[in-house]
Amino acid sequence: MNLPTHLAILDDEADISQLLATYLAAHGYRIIQVHTGHALMALMAHDAPSLVLLDLGLPGEDGFAIARKLREHWHCGLVIVTGRSDAVDKVVGLEVGADDYVTKPFDLRELLARIKAVLRRLAPAIVVNPSTGSTAPSTLRFAHWRLDTSARRLLDDQGEEVALTTGEYALLTALVTHPGRVLSRDFLLGKTRGRDSGPFDRTIDVQIGRLRRKVEADPDHPQIIKSVRGAGYILVPKVEAAA
Repeated sequence: MNLPTHLAILDDEADISQLLATYLAAHGYRIIQVHTGHALMALMAHDAPSLVLLDLGLPGEDGFAIARKLREHWHCGLVIVTGRSDAVDKVVGLEVGADDYVTKPFDLRELLARIKAVLRRLAPAIVVNPSTGSTAPSTLRFAHWRLDTSARRLLDDQGEEVALTTGEYALLTALVTHPGRVLSRDFLLGKTRGRDSGPFDRTIDVQIGRLRRKVEADPDHPQIIKSVRGAGYILVPKVEAAA
């Protein structure tokens, strides 16, 4: 019997936290509610959830700092759920590694759909092996990198792992499995965020910038992930299946 997926809610507003907990529990999730960053870190140390719903507006605490600490030490889904709707806050939230950013008030059904989308991206990927056409898990080599899609790991030629957030991994997988093709922002947003996006949504540009800082020798003059003005992005190197 499969155990229910474990989610944590960090929100200092008890009524909102309880509403979320009740709704998500009714959809089959195991929910733990915490109300401070310290309590969340204690939970992560002994019973880490698959995904955290994080409010930024915590009294006396920096929600962005909590998000950074989560990304530095744990690999889990992270959805920011906050009343802060400023575009700058959203960009900062995505830059520190959030997989999605939801503003209050929100529709519970939409939030549930976004949680499910993040959890799907967290699951081990099954991609088409470009040399055999097989859908078995494989390791894909490009430039001096290897993307292990069964373990969701990015390794350099020396076998050193470079940590990727859930969104960065989903974005890189989309690019690596469509090498040499210009992929539009809408396409990439659909692959990485699982939602519709308006024509001026620059979320994908933020993620591309973060990803370039990890895979490019010179992120300011990228040779692996290039921009195509007015069209999107393209993975330039040849992609091969690695043993």
